[in-house]
Amino acid sequence: MSRTTTSLAAIAAIAALGLAACSSGTTTSSSQSSASPSETTQATQASSVSIDANDGPVEIKLPVTRAASLDNRTFEVLQQWDVPLVAVPKKLIPSTVTAYNGEDIADVGMHRDPNLEALVAANPDLIISGQRFSKFDAQIKELAPDVPLINLEPREGKPFNEELIREVTDLGEIFGKQDEAKKLVDDFNASIERAKKAYDGSSTVMAVDVSGGNIGYVAPGKGRTWGPVFDLLGLKPALEVEGSTDSHTGDDISVEAIAQANPAWIFVLDRDAAIT
Repeated sequence: MSRTTTSLAAIAAIAALGLAACSSGTTTSSSQSSASPSETTQATQASSVSIDANDGPVEIKLPVTRAASLDNRTFEVLQQWDVPLVAVPKKLIPSTVTAYNGEDIADVGMHRDPNLEALVAANPDLIISGQRFSKFDAQIKELAPDVPLINLEPREGKPFNEELIREVTDLGEIFGKQDEAKKLVDDFNASIERAKKAYDGSSTVMAVDVSGGNIGYVAPGKGRTWGPVFDLLGLKPALEVEGSTDSHTGDDISVEAIAQANPAWIFVLDRDAAIT
């Protein structure tokens, strides 16, 4: 395999920014068996944990047995850890996650018109908000004032990789999966270093978001998927547009403009692939 192909594979792997993808693929039972006795005992004996969420500290009673999650960044990790959920937005769950398709799990619906009553009726003892559902946090708190709600959405101005690590680490504390969380974080950091070493530092890169025949140019540092990868890996942009949008779908761009920019690599997020 050529160095170019190897470099592209390494950078594409990290560009997805999914901590769950860094897993070694071991089963939950084997992951649990690797936990140290001290951490297992601490997780068993602890009566609560305080999480520094986006809206401030949140005290969570342990163990959590009826969690609901609205943050689609969490599903891969929680499935991997064998964490049951009582309510989820089922249409936002990727096809790689099958643990939360059951009829016994309440469907909160899409973020455009969520069924918050179904969420409350599921009687969760913890609600994990974030991403598309963040704008409903205040309403959820009104409907379920006694249920702790945490929002660990990456905060503006904070390094994106550190924010992802923060979320996984906090989830590990909540569900007694500290060792598993540390393993994911270690693998994630190692993959970042591999990608940095593989990149030659000079090849130009462009990121685009495609859907319904439309192509969106994703500017370096913008959005929630490709944009942060430029800063994280020190990639050289093939094109820089002043005043580019912060939207994750990017700005409209023509095929001719892409050709004129002549990137060595193009990162593509194909939104249609998830629904066709």
